[in-house]
Amino acid sequence: MAVDYLVMIGYLLGLVGAGWWGKKRAATKSEFLVAGRRLGPLMYTGTMAAIVLGGASTVGGVGLGYSYGISGAAMVFAIGLGLLALSIFFSARIARLRVYTVAEMLSLRYGDAASVISGVVMWMYTLMLVVTSTIAYASVFDVLFDVPRWAAIVIGGTIVVGYSVLGGMWSITLTDMVQFVVKSVGVLLLLLPIAVVKAGGFAAMADQLPHGYLSPTSIGGQTIFTYVLIYSFGMLIGQDIWQRVFTARSDKVAVWGGTAAGAYCLVYALAGAFIGMATKALYPKLASADQAFAAIVKHTLPAGVKGLVLAAALSAMMSTASGALIASATVANNDVWVRLRRLGRNKTEAAADREESDEVASNRLAIAILGVTSMAIACVLGDVIAALTAAYDLLVGGLLIPILGGLVWRRGNLQGALASMIVGGTTVIAFMVTDGLLANEPIYYGLLASLVAYVAVSLVTEPTEEAVVEAWRRRLAGESTGTSAAPATTAV
Repeated sequence: MAVDYLVMIGYLLGLVGAGWWGKKRAATKSEFLVAGRRLGPLMYTGTMAAIVLGGASTVGGVGLGYSYGISGAAMVFAIGLGLLALSIFFSARIARLRVYTVAEMLSLRYGDAASVISGVVMWMYTLMLVVTSTIAYASVFDVLFDVPRWAAIVIGGTIVVGYSVLGGMWSITLTDMVQFVVKSVGVLLLLLPIAVVKAGGFAAMADQLPHGYLSPTSIGGQTIFTYVLIYSFGMLIGQDIWQRVFTARSDKVAVWGGTAAGAYCLVYALAGAFIGMATKALYPKLASADQAFAAIVKHTLPAGVKGLVLAAALSAMMSTASGALIASATVANNDVWVRLRRLGRNKTEAAADREESDEVASNRLAIAILGVTSMAIACVLGDVIAALTAAYDLLVGGLLIPILGGLVWRRGNLQGALASMIVGGTTVIAFMVTDGLLANEPIYYGLLASLVAYVAVSLVTEPTEEAVVEAWRRRLAGESTGTSAAPATTAV
């Protein structure tokens, strides 16, 4: 194990070093929050794949493969499909908006009143995403190193918060590229073939696995449909995903880089399912499916390789955690806190507040505070899939309709958007309380209620002013409107 420890320590020190280097480049708000909008195809693809494939996709994806077989790939597959849809149909328009947050987009489309409510919902989602990735640290350390859960959370969380605070999106992008490479080598090129060989190959696995493990629908058609609603649509509107789109230096980079990352996710989904199936064939009586990843690593890999694959697992978790953390801090600082402080103040004071919020220091402070908060929540919350499902239920049920409606339906207005957020979010929460976090009903009824409220209220109230709609249309087309929510940055 000494070699594995050295590999892990070297990897973690490398992340801290990358974070420190990124600090030199994060001198402005644009550099700190969206890497100056300067990422090219290679870095954009790597960082986008890293953010969407986190602890739930790795530990949770292998666990689903352990429980259901090949159909366990459905969750991560849905994530890949959502990223493909975002990249092909929406990413170019999103990149042209030149904003920092989803709430800013809603503010441009509907008015400032839409941004605070959407900011609160998005903040809750991104914070829960940080928590799920932090929980995943513990599930790996518990099995492999017998480290107390709270200690694993504090160690991993401190590293993530540290390099995120230092260099913001630049540090996160650099560490994401390291994590993308390590994850690809560790999971796809090492763990997958070794696990399948140890299990005797695909033919032997088929003989040993329970009935239905080779069926693509054994997890249940309704569950697959729910995954598509939650994760595929969630990819279209998440602040953590949009913030990566904002880093692209051009429309083409956002489209083609995101498409490549989406295709990578589909491969990763199948790899996780096969690893879980191999683990089921070798160790059919694990206490929990979430232990499958750590168990296959601990019992089948040689020294050194084990450390690299563990580093790959932590890469997945830390990528999502750091991306979600800066997204949560961006929303909290720029959409919620600043706007609440501006309520009731005159324009001069509001402008001063906006200038103050642009400073990197306030975003660094937000990252530090929310990082500590997420670690505290992770210490008392244990189920990765349940926590992630709750976060996506709230995001999709509350924000999907007003966001996509604003992009594709001219008649949608502020009143409809507010009604959709409130009704959809409240319905999701109500059904999660009555039916449980993992029930299908919260997202079904929440999404339906959100859609009905958006359409009905928009139709019975006055349409958005033509000047606002025209300014929005020009913004989507990349034309200058004379005003800008975010200063343009020259591409390098």
